[in-house]
Amino acid sequence: MEGSSRAGGALALIGAAVAVAALTVRGPGRELDRRLYRTLNRGRGGAADASMKTVTELGSIWAASAAALVLAGRGRRREAADAFGAALTMWGVGQAFKRMLMRPRPYRTPRPGRRLIGEPRGTSWPSSHPAVLLAFVTVGARDLGVDPGGRAALSGLAGLVGLSRVYLGVHYPADVVGGLLVGRGVADLWSWLISPRVTGGDSHAFRPRYS
Repeated sequence: MEGSSRAGGALALIGAAVAVAALTVRGPGRELDRRLYRTLNRGRGGAADASMKTVTELGSIWAASAAALVLAGRGRRREAADAFGAALTMWGVGQAFKRMLMRPRPYRTPRPGRRLIGEPRGTSWPSSHPAVLLAFVTVGARDLGVDPGGRAALSGLAGLVGLSRVYLGVHYPADVVGGLLVGRGVADLWSWLISPRVTGGDSHAFRPRYS
């Protein structure tokens, strides 16, 4: 019963992400999403541009690889493998959603706004960078016993990466929201189903709370 509840909570997050997509990719929320994009995509000066270009790289699968190598080098190989496995799975889930929804990137529309980085591969929904980072830090923080304040800070970093994707002109806000929801859902499913097998821990040690 407890396992069903945990799985249900994670699937509810992914379902909420799908609802966001339904409302904004072709639904009634599309114009609002575009207006929010234009607001967040406006320039804030050279320093902000440079900062966002740096922050956005933290959400790449390569950054997750580097972080996993650092953990492994410090003797936390199981935790590194677990967190990177969740991140890689999230990346794959994101690619599947992109192929299903085929939402054009903002710069491929009649009102493209500013694009400050190279053209990414793939389509727009969901935003994989914040999703991959959130999956990595959620699973990694649980494995390492990071306190709630630290977990909140890491989740906030994933949100900042999401903001950078909009600011830099490669995603809409709804792409980011959807990515974060899917990223957390995938992380929770992973922690329940896979983490105990990777780390040798007790599957009942993970009790996500949804409030």
